Amino acid sequence: MSAPSLLTRARTVAGRIDAKTPAHRDRAIDGLRALALLAVPTGHWLLGGFTLDSDGALHNASPLSAFGGLAPASWVLQMLGIFFLVGGYASALSFRRHTGSAGAWLKGRVARLARPVLGVTAVWALAVPVLYAAGVPEATLRTGAKLVIQPLWFVGVYLVVTALTPYCVRAAHRFGGWAAAPLLGSVAVVDFLRYGPFADSVPGWVALVNILPGWLFAYQLGVDWGEGRIGRRGGWLLLVGGSALFAALLMVFHYPASMVGVPGEARTNSHPPSLLVLALAAAQSGAAILLRDRLARLLARPLLWAPVVVINLCAMTILCWHQTAMLAAAVPGSFAGGLAGLTTAPDSVGWILARLAWMPVFAALLVGIARYARRFERPWTRATALRRTAAGLLAAGFAVFALGLA
Repeated sequence: MSAPSLLTRARTVAGRIDAKTPAHRDRAIDGLRALALLAVPTGHWLLGGFTLDSDGALHNASPLSAFGGLAPASWVLQMLGIFFLVGGYASALSFRRHTGSAGAWLKGRVARLARPVLGVTAVWALAVPVLYAAGVPEATLRTGAKLVIQPLWFVGVYLVVTALTPYCVRAAHRFGGWAAAPLLGSVAVVDFLRYGPFADSVPGWVALVNILPGWLFAYQLGVDWGEGRIGRRGGWLLLVGGSALFAALLMVFHYPASMVGVPGEARTNSHPPSLLVLALAAAQSGAAILLRDRLARLLARPLLWAPVVVINLCAMTILCWHQTAMLAAAVPGSFAGGLAGLTTAPDSVGWILARLAWMPVFAALLVGIARYARRFERPWTRATALRRTAAGLLAAGFAVFALGLA
């Protein structure tokens, strides 16, 4: 098919999608969600790599260990703040429109998130023994299992903050755009305890206190935004204040520059979230609020809007299966020896260039996988209690294997 024919067909399909979009649909919010979603596989594919040992097994590695100068890339690709912001905004609107009980509303949200997670973990639980029997080293399988589990922690945290939506809405009405400020303060206090002058006497578990307020911060901002408690003035305050705090934490308080974990580094910003994560989320949230109208105008164009619709329809599939797509290339590649950018150590500029060349391959594999995995996002209308139980047991077994408990 010629290029003009492809363009004509694309315009036709995009026009149909545009025509079916309800007039009340908030295109800017969907666009922000799509942007945050695409940042997840892009970040994991670009900033994650492998090494190949003498037995032909794959082990996790990162180019950030050799190239600290790549850390600013993680500032752009770490967009979970935007994801939680948009999630809070959408949840506030959905909760307001829901006519049933809060429990029924939450049950529907939980089911929509849990089905794809159960799907990917159950499939991997069945695949692991088959791959092992086919000659894939156990170390490779454990590496792959950890990568598959890695992005799924977010779903559990997201479910918890979603359950708090009614309380977030009340806080938004009572305190307005300042409802998220205590969460920022809580994380600051914990960071002072674990990094301040008394850090040696503070137990390690104290850091875990940051998990809930750290990720609830951007979600609460989203609820405030959805309830009309944050406008352009608040957007500027978040952008300027978040950027200033981010710069101060880096230059004055010497926080690690990378927003993702770097192998061998004693401190990490994201697990659990540090104050630097919240500063970045504040700045990103402010930018999103300020750019909303401009983004909405851009997405009024059918050719730009159609991909956003597709990405949002496959949101959980992208999140759950993008690491599998990379492994679908890396595991067979490990049998061929060292393939630049795939199974060789990420410690050279050549690796970075080669990895960029592999990115379209990973994307194509993800599209192929999504054709079949997309079914896990649909309601399980034919699933019996026995099948649900079996899927749950398989998922639990895979999690035990991935966490090294078996």
